[in-house]
Amino acid sequence: MSMVEVSNFIISIIAASTPLLLAASGELVTERSGVLNLGVEGMMLIGAIAGFATAHATGNAYVGVLVAAGAGMLISMVFAVLTLSFFANQIATGLALTIFGHGFAALLGANYVGIAAPVLGKIAIPGLAEIPFLGPILFDQNILIYFSFIMLGGIAWFLRKTHAGLILRAVGDSHDAAHAMGYPVIPIRYGAVAFGGAMAGIAGAYLSLFYSPLWSQDLAAGRGWIALALVVFAAWRPLWLLAGAYLFGGITYLSLFLQGLGVPIPSPLISALPYVGTVVVLVLISRDSRRIRLNQPACLGKYFHAVA
Repeated sequence: MSMVEVSNFIISIIAASTPLLLAASGELVTERSGVLNLGVEGMMLIGAIAGFATAHATGNAYVGVLVAAGAGMLISMVFAVLTLSFFANQIATGLALTIFGHGFAALLGANYVGIAAPVLGKIAIPGLAEIPFLGPILFDQNILIYFSFIMLGGIAWFLRKTHAGLILRAVGDSHDAAHAMGYPVIPIRYGAVAFGGAMAGIAGAYLSLFYSPLWSQDLAAGRGWIALALVVFAAWRPLWLLAGAYLFGGITYLSLFLQGLGVPIPSPLISALPYVGTVVVLVLISRDSRRIRLNQPACLGKYFHAVA
């Protein structure tokens, strides 16, 4: 492969990895607060159709991204009310949210199939984008790709270097102790769930306004589930999340790359590669129970009821 082909290959992997990184970053914060939201796929689809419809109506893709973030946040609040205020089972509610998201997005998007909308263009950083090989890879990208790196760095800094991040981790590790110290456990978890919903909505907008800039019913194609697996793969650590997102994004793009090369492998098998890879990686990770036990928030998925 020539240098240009290698550069294009890396750029394609970055593009495929970004929605995973965006959605998984939000879910990581949610889970560090002690809440397990399995509705990432549904929130991504709601964000995708909300962003696409808004961009089509306004002619502005950036407004579409903002509305997608708001839509993801709004639908995540339904989950939060049911699980944090009414103590519904988090796993069942998250699954229901994904099913609802699939159906509701399909309903809203019925009139947008085959219709074009404004897309998010690339932003070239003057002077840097012209650097041979590295310029197009690092400095001539979509704004949400830059945003994914900024948010990941911000999350890592927030969780490790700020008092608010310490409180969030304390709520996830021992909500009773955090409550005894006077921290508002439920409002903190509401905020974490809202952030996760907004990030999932932005990931959906990335799919519908850049990666596959046409609306289709199954636009997320299981990426929400992969994002959930990524959080476990990363052992709830932000920087490992980056490595995992690009590993799974590379596997996702590899299936398309092999199809383009005409490799004589059945198309359904190639399409299944990202999900087969997800299962294999999770099986390997699950063998190291000590790593999971040391890093998993102790109160993940557990109910909290304030006692005076």
